[in-house]
Amino acid sequence: MIQIRDLTKSYGTTTAIKDLNFTVNKGEVVGFLGPNGAGKSTTMKIITGYMAPTSGSVTIAGFDVFENPIEVKKRIGFLPETPPLYTDMYVWDFLAYVAKLKGVEKSHIKSQVEMAIERTHIQSVSHRLIQNLSKGFKQRVGIAQALVSEPEILILDEPTVGLDPKQVAEIRDLIKELKGKHTVVLSTHILPEVQASCERIIIINRGRIVAEDSLLGLNRKMTGNHRIFVRVKNLNENLLSALGGVKGVVDVKKGDAPGAIVLTTENDETIQENIATKIATSGAGLIEMRAEDYSLEDIFLKVTAEGELR
Repeated sequence: MIQIRDLTKSYGTTTAIKDLNFTVNKGEVVGFLGPNGAGKSTTMKIITGYMAPTSGSVTIAGFDVFENPIEVKKRIGFLPETPPLYTDMYVWDFLAYVAKLKGVEKSHIKSQVEMAIERTHIQSVSHRLIQNLSKGFKQRVGIAQALVSEPEILILDEPTVGLDPKQVAEIRDLIKELKGKHTVVLSTHILPEVQASCERIIIINRGRIVAEDSLLGLNRKMTGNHRIFVRVKNLNENLLSALGGVKGVVDVKKGDAPGAIVLTTENDETIQENIATKIATSGAGLIEMRAEDYSLEDIFLKVTAEGELR
């Protein structure tokens, strides 16, 4: 559905993105992550035809973004970081106007506007001036304008900015509803949103892709190490030192909860048994032990600090 090949964008002597290559398949929900200045917004502006690249190509449903811009824009709904709203218009009129601009047939405009309003839960403000809305409702109107033409592809840049926790949950549910019906590229700094909504994650740093996989796949690539959570009755420094001496244990730290220990270990099938034996012989009293996945935050911090995750 979306194909990016050798995409590069430079501003004078500054290179914003360099040789990006990735594909987003039809119906996928993909998280596009990176620290500030990594090149996320530049990439999305190029994908949507708002900006030309220095080199490389972007094709949407087989159409080149710059050779066939009208065909591409018919297929994309875009929510930039700052929603593109005409604040002196009423919500309903604005959405009808956007639908007309996007080529929705006149006979379908009313039903498409109603669909966008219902999906984004803005029925209560649909006849109010946009300038009089709260920031959260303005954000939802921005999402509605991206949806109003029922596009094949949705590019959402920070869609939950300014929303309260209830509204964030509603947008998360909306993104889940769109799965399979639309191809979605979601860029956000809120990592739990990506973890909850996305099937695949692309992490960009300093203009280059440093990780690309499912969350499970990224976990498996984390330096080949595993993490084990342990909770004991009697935690002391002697136990921590003893666990650090177990073959295959790379690191030992106290956890946040009382009696908690977090161990980083090599990939060894016998390691958990050896750790349990050490705790049992120490008399510390083993309460709980489980393998623990790395969080998306752990992965994000590692790859943006150290470089590509292979």
